[in-house]
Amino acid sequence: MVQPMKTALYFDNADGFGEWRILIGTNATKKLREFRRNDQKRFKVVYKKIKELSNGQFSDDNQKRLDGVRSGVPIFEAYMERDLRLVYQIDCVPDHDAEIQRQVIRIYEICPPTQLNRIWDAISHHLSSKGKEYIERCAYRNKPVHPGNRVYLPAVFPLEVHDAVVKPPPLALGDQEMDQLHFLLVLDKYVTFSQALLNGLIAKNDVQHVFELTPQERKIVECTTSCYVMGRSGTGKTTTMLFKMLGIQRAWQLHSVDLDMPRPRQIFVTKSSMLANKVEEYFMKLLESLSLAGCTLEELARLNSRHMDRGMVDSDDAPDTQSGIPQRYSELEDHHFPLFLTFDRLARMIAADILDADHPEAKRIAKLFMQSNDPEALDTFVSFDVFANSYWPHFPQGLTKGRDPWLVFGEIMGIIKGSEKSLEFDDGTLDKKTYCSLPSRSNPTFSGQREIIYAICEAYSKLKRQRQHHDVADRSHAILKAVLGGKSLKGRQVDFLYVDEAQDNLLIDALLLRLLCGNPKGLFWAGDTAQTISAGSSFRFDDLKAFLYRTEVYQASHIVRERAVIQTASFQLAINYRSHGGIVNCAHSVIELISHFWPNSIDSLQPERGIVDGLKPVFFSGWDSPTTHYEQLLFGAPGTHIEFGAQQCILVRNERAREHLQEQVGDVGLIMTLYESKGLEFNDVLLYNFFEDSNVDLSRWRVVLTAITRATGDHNHPRLQVPSFERDESRYAGVCSELKVLYVGITRARKRLWIIDKSDKAEPMKLFWTSRSQIQHCTPGTDISQLAASSSPDEWAESGHSLFQHKRYTQAMHCFRRADMPREVRIAEAYHFRELARATVGISPLGEQRRAFAKAADAFIKCSNEARSRERLQYNRTAAECYIRAADDRKAADAYLNAEEYELAAKQYRKAGIFNRTVDVLDSHSKKMSRACADELLTVCRLYYCSKEDEKPPSLLFSSMEEELEFLEAYGLDVALVVLYETHGRYVDAGEIHLREDRPLHAIRVFLRDKTNGHAVRRAADTLLECLWKHCSFGVARQALRNGMPKTLISLSHQLPLDPLPPRARDEIKMFQTAAVEELNRVTLETLAEAFMKRNENGAVLWCLNHVFSSLPPLVPATVENFGLFLRKFYTYSHLFYTVASHNDPVGGRGIRKLFGIVQLSDDQYVTQPGSFLLETPSAASSSDDEQTNPSPYSRGRITHALKERVRLHLRYQVDAETLLCHNAKVFSQCLLHIITGSCDSAKCKQQHISLSSLDSAQYNARIGVHLQQMRILQLVYSAFPELRECKSTRDDIGRWIAHLYEAFFPPFWAQGSLANLDWSSNQRSQDGIRVMRNWIRDAIYSLEPRHSDDFLTDVLRLIRLSSAFGESDALRNANCVRQPCPGVLFRFPGRYIVADMIDSVQSSAESSISAGTLGLRHIIRNNLRVHLSVLCDCIEEVLSAYVLTLRFKINPGADSLHDVVLPRSWLIRNNKLDARKEVKLIDQLLDDIQYLLGKLRSDSTEDNLWLTHTSVTPVHRNVFIARICRMLCLASYNFPLRCAGLKAKISNTLTHLRSNDPTRLTPNIYRKYAEASRENYLRVIVADDGKHATPNLLHLVCKGTKLPTSHFATGWRIQQLSYSRLQELPALLASPLIAARFSLPEEAPASVPQLATSSLAKADQIHPSVGNELTKAHEPAGDVEGPLSDDHQAVANIVVTEKEEFAVRLIQRVYRQHRRRQKLRLERSTLEAERSAIFDACLKCAGASGLARGFYRLLYLGPLPHLFLALDKGITIATSVKSATKIPGRLRKEGHERLEELGRQRSEISSILKQGHELRRKLSPDSLFHKNRDVGALKDAVLRVKEFLHRIPGDALGVQEVVDAELNLAYKAIVT
Repeated sequence: MVQPMKTALYFDNADGFGEWRILIGTNATKKLREFRRNDQKRFKVVYKKIKELSNGQFSDDNQKRLDGVRSGVPIFEAYMERDLRLVYQIDCVPDHDAEIQRQVIRIYEICPPTQLNRIWDAISHHLSSKGKEYIERCAYRNKPVHPGNRVYLPAVFPLEVHDAVVKPPPLALGDQEMDQLHFLLVLDKYVTFSQALLNGLIAKNDVQHVFELTPQERKIVECTTSCYVMGRSGTGKTTTMLFKMLGIQRAWQLHSVDLDMPRPRQIFVTKSSMLANKVEEYFMKLLESLSLAGCTLEELARLNSRHMDRGMVDSDDAPDTQSGIPQRYSELEDHHFPLFLTFDRLARMIAADILDADHPEAKRIAKLFMQSNDPEALDTFVSFDVFANSYWPHFPQGLTKGRDPWLVFGEIMGIIKGSEKSLEFDDGTLDKKTYCSLPSRSNPTFSGQREIIYAICEAYSKLKRQRQHHDVADRSHAILKAVLGGKSLKGRQVDFLYVDEAQDNLLIDALLLRLLCGNPKGLFWAGDTAQTISAGSSFRFDDLKAFLYRTEVYQASHIVRERAVIQTASFQLAINYRSHGGIVNCAHSVIELISHFWPNSIDSLQPERGIVDGLKPVFFSGWDSPTTHYEQLLFGAPGTHIEFGAQQCILVRNERAREHLQEQVGDVGLIMTLYESKGLEFNDVLLYNFFEDSNVDLSRWRVVLTAITRATGDHNHPRLQVPSFERDESRYAGVCSELKVLYVGITRARKRLWIIDKSDKAEPMKLFWTSRSQIQHCTPGTDISQLAASSSPDEWAESGHSLFQHKRYTQAMHCFRRADMPREVRIAEAYHFRELARATVGISPLGEQRRAFAKAADAFIKCSNEARSRERLQYNRTAAECYIRAADDRKAADAYLNAEEYELAAKQYRKAGIFNRTVDVLDSHSKKMSRACADELLTVCRLYYCSKEDEKPPSLLFSSMEEELEFLEAYGLDVALVVLYETHGRYVDAGEIHLREDRPLHAIRVFLRDKTNGHAVRRAADTLLECLWKHCSFGVARQALRNGMPKTLISLSHQLPLDPLPPRARDEIKMFQTAAVEELNRVTLETLAEAFMKRNENGAVLWCLNHVFSSLPPLVPATVENFGLFLRKFYTYSHLFYTVASHNDPVGGRGIRKLFGIVQLSDDQYVTQPGSFLLETPSAASSSDDEQTNPSPYSRGRITHALKERVRLHLRYQVDAETLLCHNAKVFSQCLLHIITGSCDSAKCKQQHISLSSLDSAQYNARIGVHLQQMRILQLVYSAFPELRECKSTRDDIGRWIAHLYEAFFPPFWAQGSLANLDWSSNQRSQDGIRVMRNWIRDAIYSLEPRHSDDFLTDVLRLIRLSSAFGESDALRNANCVRQPCPGVLFRFPGRYIVADMIDSVQSSAESSISAGTLGLRHIIRNNLRVHLSVLCDCIEEVLSAYVLTLRFKINPGADSLHDVVLPRSWLIRNNKLDARKEVKLIDQLLDDIQYLLGKLRSDSTEDNLWLTHTSVTPVHRNVFIARICRMLCLASYNFPLRCAGLKAKISNTLTHLRSNDPTRLTPNIYRKYAEASRENYLRVIVADDGKHATPNLLHLVCKGTKLPTSHFATGWRIQQLSYSRLQELPALLASPLIAARFSLPEEAPASVPQLATSSLAKADQIHPSVGNELTKAHEPAGDVEGPLSDDHQAVANIVVTEKEEFAVRLIQRVYRQHRRRQKLRLERSTLEAERSAIFDACLKCAGASGLARGFYRLLYLGPLPHLFLALDKGITIATSVKSATKIPGRLRKEGHERLEELGRQRSEISSILKQGHELRRKLSPDSLFHKNRDVGALKDAVLRVKEFLHRIPGDALGVQEVVDAELNLAYKAIVT
């Protein structure tokens, strides 16, 4: 570290000079400089003479004594010219290089002989007081160098041993001579006549040079450790500080190259900006003088640029940016040093670094230090003026009465908030107990009033918090808290720190300053605690020393290892260079009083002394009488005008006293308060009424008399009524502060001090001073000279400038007026106006404040118009600041522009909302602005113009379209972006912006502006369709399509060219257009539905069909074909509904959401479009528990439940309406009478009327088809509402439909068809219908209750036949109706149940099965049981056909047993009939029972046991069934073996009995042919009867290779021949569709796919599920998913279940139930659980697909990672929401342009946040490659980045922050910690 060297500051003599060192004074130097400029000849003469003297060439003419007193120190003159002399002295001073003294030549003056007056005797006389040794050393001469030539070398002596100072008797000198003596011996500075000085004279540079210091000052400068320098005012403290800085800088310059040392970082800190500027200016001049011998020109240029003459401007007004010093402490570099700063500026630089801190509190604190033009920021600082004007009046009067706000403010700032102890409290304020317990002697000011002062402090703090203000202590505590809280200072510490006027700072400020210095030996503290007149100061150097010592101890032990505590040196300076001894002695007496009574309140220093004695202060008394007044004494008699001079000042106590005095005497001169005089000096000072205006009363002032009694020992003097100080010390505490203020007032005077006071309170001090002979008394009658002294204009001007620099503007105005300088008066007045305006802040109404600032601003503008360039710029800048405070932003901007402050001008134009001027400034002057500011303003201008729809952005804002696009996209300015795209014809891009901003109508219109662009047209179509689906979704009524938004969309659709569109879009648009017309065209919608079905677009199919079936067509008279077509369409419609209702996750796919107007907000948040199907009022069929109809968000489970429930209800409602239509339709049953007779007499007949000739297989299969189709439709409802199956009404409905279906399969009349005519290919999805039928049959069987149904027998017989035909026969044997007790009427005999008989007859292969059927029929027929006539005939035919076949097998076993038979195909289609083992012994009984039945039918019996559906059993109906029985008997007779002649005869006999014997009653024509036919013609009759209808029935079997004869029938007979080889071939050869279906149905039939009619919509087999169409992915209804049809053997097989199989079944059942339970829970779970589960499922899937190996990373991947990813997703959602809320155009319209910057920053920040979030999401996505590395460390880092991202998100617009934190914390703990 560089330390000052003894020789660094000093130079040798100039080149060519001798051994005698020349010290030349200021006046002599000025004279030389004047000669150099104006008189070269004289300059050379003087230079030559000085050079002679330096060489020791003494002669009579150049060493002639001037002093008349030969006993004193010799003073010489040197002759140069006739009228020019050089006055000098041989002096003896310490040498710079050694511990010796050396003779030198000290030149006092260069003057004409006429000025050689007695002053030189006075100097000689005064110097002799230094002692005899000094006199002898000055007079001593060495022997001449060469004898006789009178050339002498300077003598050298040991260091001087000081003699006792003998004060010579004073000389009688006049005032002028005394002033000259004081100047020459005290004020004048002597410098070495070095080469640097000579070069400066030659170069005509007006610079300062290093002058000679006293030995004590040199010790301080050369001290190598830290030090404290204390001294009273004017003792040279700042000089020593400055010279030490200069010495270090000089030493570094001399040795930096050789030793490669870094530049020392030195910083000078003081409270006063004026002092800092003056010291820096002086330092620069000194350094410049030194530079003449070595300083670089670059350094001179840098320093000079920082200190060019600013003219008449307030130095504090200059912005930090103009000083060339960075605004951040951390940005300081070596070349910036040495620095001269105020404490406030230094604090601002530190604060600028703290602003970078992450902690928001640190940022808030740092802003307190930042320089700002914001009026609110400026008004938040509480100075003393603010405290006195804005706070003090608001305190309770009981607290403030009789107390000085100045002292109170100082106590609060210096003690309560600024002392060392305050650092121990969190709020930086002593608590009441601590404050009240402080020692009285060290803190005497308010020692007896502590509680009151603390109450004032509390009131002040409360009001300050309310106003959100801060004071100097708050600032210091705030920054210390930030620094000491672990946040280290940024930037390098300084090497040397110099703190001047340390007493003006708070004690806690010292800690911050100490932390800046890294060199424990580099601290320099200087000050005087007796000068603590500044408000807020309460300071002692002893406290500072102790505080810093404790700081050093702490740092040595805690911060720096193995470092000893550095001992700090202390110095005192006691010589006062400002005032003479008379004033100094008087001032010191005040210090003695303070030290005597309050020794701990002030630092104890050596007695202050003046070098030269002078006039004692004059105390005027006794002039306040009726005839004589002080005013007359001072200012002359009335009518006369006496004016004080420029260097004279009247000091009063306060502003009130000044106003009072001015009222009395007028404007007589400078009148200042003591507070205003701080830092100023005057030749003459008049202290006016100091004691009279004191708040301390006489009784307390009398305490000073104690000092008199102590000194004199006279305690009984009648005038000395001395109080006892020790008895009540606190009572006299106020005297201490008064004495300090008095000291300041006294020390303002350099030459003369006058004290005028008419108060009795002045008496004690007057007596005190009189006792010490330190004042003169002036009473009436005393001869005194006039006080007032005139001054020249130059002197007034100089004084005015000085006062101006000290900010004493009213006094400066006075001086400038006296100097006749109107421009300067106006300038000072402008600053005065500003001071007045500032004083209104917080006091006057806002309007008055603004008017005051506007007045000041206008004044500055006038000043700028006549100012020089540099001043003009500053005045405009100051005017701008005032205009800001006046809330006139436009004028402020204009002023800034004139001040060439382009950045501030642009900002103010922007603040005023004058963006066109802002753009102009940016365009013209952006290069002169900071890049950041210019960019910010450019951004805000862009934001403004681009956010205005009615203003086009100026072309200057963007350099290219690409730049404009980038900007508009970055800030989301969609309107401007659209305009830009449209301007350039990029309509697709413009439309996409509209879409992104949710303005689809605008997007469509923009897309349609470019109809030639196929892509634009397609985008328009896509957007239009999306809107149509949104606003015209499923369930929206057709009427709504013709109003509001749907109407607008439909209108736009007509503008859309359809040809370029793909079929899907084209058809969908046509779909909406068709539905919107007033007259619905169902055919068009059905055609569109067909096209949609072909493309597997089932959502559109459902939409179309919903409008088609919104009202059902009138189908009562429809044909079976048309009705079947309708049912197929309606099934497709219903099945699509059921698909949604049964879908596990209907809202999981986009198709269903689009169809029903559901919008997905997140993974588990959905809303529905108002007016959509889900929110519409439920139909009448819906229950009261429907979902609420408000459009609030749904969770996934809730909307799934709501949608499925509404769809189920709608399905039921529509199917109920359709079922009602079916009940009224006639196609499900054919009128038997109309078939037989061709007519029907019943007008209310509900059956279809069809002719016999129209009956064919197509009719038969069509009837079956409509039944199966309707059953499938009903099954959709029953599957959607399983609970309906438990209702009796539903079971009855199912029973009725089974009865209808039975009649369709087994018609009552053979011409209507039979199972042999069944053709499944004619019925689409017949397998699905069979499944439903089988399901219904099974359920009907299990639900049969014999005791609760009158038609039980009919039902069970139907079910027996149906179950046998379609593979459900096993159900009958296990049904309750078979196994449980039944009515006795159904038993042939006890234990034999006829139902079992009928089951055996149809299903069993047992030998007795035919017999069982026979017996069962007999019981039914003979007991007249209630039974359906057609069903009974079906059973008879079944048993009779079994007899015929069995008899053939028994009589002629073998393959040809059936050779040549002619039978109906339906008799051959059951396998169990081809069995010869069955017994046939009861055939006769069967024939008898048939004959009995025929007789009963022929009779007119009224019994109603035989009944028919839809009609009663009329005679015609009986004849029809008689004919049916006759036909079956004829077939049996024809096919009985020849051996069965008896049976044939019996049949013939039975038929013969049918002939009528009554001539009046003819045999009915319908069976007459059978009754009258012969046995041989039975077949002919049958064939002839069959020819009347189109249903072929008979089959002629021919066995290949048989020898038996074969019948040959006529060609016209419709008998089909079938050849076979073996009986086993028959089932296949018969090729019965039913048998084929039973044998070929695959084990796993595919799920049903919706389809419509063959002719209009696609076949089901051509449609396959597609990805994207969720409507094809649901399961079929429960009744549609049965297994394959089983053959009879399988039906009757005994199934043996093993234990393993049973266990497997139970396991499957349990797992399935668990699966269903999990599905239910999944829908019921919370939103959060659903989202987390979805992420986990994705992770699990990716882990399996990627083969993520087992290990710790896999555990993290499947454990905490889903939580982290969920938190990240939620954060992105929040950020997206925030971004949507920060759209600038909308906020601009709502809030105005004032917040554009904030909005822009918010937008930019949230965009940056979102970008980070999306990057993290891509990185952490389950399928990301990031996880393949299995890097746990990288995963931890990612967690930290996610945490950072989440913390950056502002606010919580969705209210999920708690969820995010919980998920993040879980992941953080599991992965990071």
